[in-house]
Amino acid sequence: MTAPLLETRGLTKTFGGLVAVKDFDLRLEPGALMGLIGPNGAGKTTVFNLVTGMTLPTAGSIHFAGQKITGMKPFKVYQLGISRTFQNIRLFKGLSVLDNVRVAFHHRGAVGVFGSVLRTPRFRHEEKRVTERARELLSVLGLEARIHALARNLPYGEQRRLEIARALIAEPKLLLLDEPAAGMNPAEVDKLMELILFIHDRFKLTVLLIEHQMRVVMGICRQVLVMDFGMVIAQGAPEQVQADPRVIEAYLGKVEA
Repeated sequence: MTAPLLETRGLTKTFGGLVAVKDFDLRLEPGALMGLIGPNGAGKTTVFNLVTGMTLPTAGSIHFAGQKITGMKPFKVYQLGISRTFQNIRLFKGLSVLDNVRVAFHHRGAVGVFGSVLRTPRFRHEEKRVTERARELLSVLGLEARIHALARNLPYGEQRRLEIARALIAEPKLLLLDEPAAGMNPAEVDKLMELILFIHDRFKLTVLLIEHQMRVVMGICRQVLVMDFGMVIAQGAPEQVQADPRVIEAYLGKVEA
């Protein structure tokens, strides 16, 4: 059996008396494209926050590429190769498209404070490399014509694309997408589905996405994991999960005989 890229065991998070995530087990193989679904409040985004170090678990463990990362600081998790997007777009609206991506690469810089202030040759070399990488990535994602535009002036779908570009600049092994289709019209959703499949194949990424639009999940995900009340209630291929009575009940409520 292939070693998992990401594995959680008994992952639990409580906020006071509220159990947000309980005994969450996940085994994500390298190259997987998995959907994480469930009703509002099921605990999906809390799982992302736990994996990325933004929230500390109450119990359980998280391993990434064979290394225990439970409780690790978010920037360390990021450096190891886990990038994410958010439900609400988080861009620097007053910066250009290019600078938004360049800023997201800051953690890779190894020149230190003095190098940055004095603009040493090493700093200039690093700056040039980052700019070239950002331009290349924006070109691949179809934003090359928008490089100098302010982020706030982009159409909504292109802002989502820019946010994904910011996540990809770190050259992650695992990409977490939190409701990437939120707020999109049907045409934008179609383009997003194509984009996710494209970057999954082009960059050899493992992708875990939270999404409420079933058209997206059932259209591109190879495996689906379903949560309800903080717990996993089903996992399998999209068609299996879609027909599972527990999943139907979670979304539609129990039908009385």
